[in-house]
Amino acid sequence: MEGKTLTITENPLKYNRLSLECPSCGGFKTLTDSETGETVCPSCGLVLDEKILDEGPEWKAFNFHENDERSRTGLGIMYSLYDKGHSTVFTGNRDSNGRKLDTSTLIVMNRLRKYDTRSKLSGTWRRNLSIAMNALDRLCANLHLSQNVKEQSAITYRKALRMDLIRGRSIEAFVAACVYATCRAHRVPRNLKEITSHSLKDHRDVARAYRVLIEKLDLRPPVDDPMKYVPKVINKLGLSGETEQRATDILRRARSLQGLMGKDPMGIASAAIYMACVDTGKRRTQKEIAETSGTTEVTLRNRLRGLEELFMENT
Repeated sequence: MEGKTLTITENPLKYNRLSLECPSCGGFKTLTDSETGETVCPSCGLVLDEKILDEGPEWKAFNFHENDERSRTGLGIMYSLYDKGHSTVFTGNRDSNGRKLDTSTLIVMNRLRKYDTRSKLSGTWRRNLSIAMNALDRLCANLHLSQNVKEQSAITYRKALRMDLIRGRSIEAFVAACVYATCRAHRVPRNLKEITSHSLKDHRDVARAYRVLIEKLDLRPPVDDPMKYVPKVINKLGLSGETEQRATDILRRARSLQGLMGKDPMGIASAAIYMACVDTGKRRTQKEIAETSGTTEVTLRNRLRGLEELFMENT
């Protein structure tokens, strides 16, 4: 058993430590040998089990590409696909023995493939999901959103579809509204104006759909934090980390003085970035910062005036 312990130390991937109690000595540490199929107690040497089934694959993979190619399982449940990724597909022109199909069989297979495709989109529910998931895929790709945000947006859309909220309304607008609601919930720095700029619907339709989602699905999105927009605007302006840190410090001070409540997060972030540029000597005009952040110069100046008055009153 001492040799076994040394072997385990040298090659820990060969064995798995389990928290099982030994009936002989009462020890809680056992060793499982995947080569011999035995589970033994390292304290007394008692063999606890000698017929262990290997539930792993019989093949080996040395990289992720080989693992994907040799795996015989399909995709997991993906809500961003209209059929959740569990549909059947008619592909290929060869039989099970590798021989090419004759002409009559090919005609039959093509006809079956056509009927299969039509049957998948025969229902209103599936047609709606097919259009919506394509729009969701395009919108998330344009906004560079993660797969997690995409999946959660699809789940929110399916809930709205199940509650019959989309009847008589725009599918594209509800997809954009679901993406915005997910970004708010996961604190992803994407505002509504930025999302609607990549959508096929205008700002008014998306905002109306978002209000319906909030009311009917009883969503409670957190309040937007202006600090989450600072890195994105700083990166677009090509400013240094010193300016970003200064803008963050300004926002933290304003928050401690209760000066962020009821204000547009992007406007407050733009004003803090402008103040940071002035403090660090980086020349950026108000127009340039406002255009980069997606706000207006009037909003930036109003928020800037409010921050200056807040700091003057508490000096």
